[in-house]
Amino acid sequence: MTLHLELAPLISLGAGIAILVFPKLLNYIVAGYLIVVGVLGILGQ
Repeated sequence: MTLHLELAPLISLGAGIAILVFPKLLNYIVAGYLIVVGVLGILGQ
């Protein structure tokens, strides 16, 4: 779990920069995030 907490700010920063550079990526980044969180939530239980 510690790895996830340290990795989250880096992923957020990368996603923010990607959205600024390529605004059309917003839908894909949000969808990917929701899918990853959902899968981790299902497998974590």
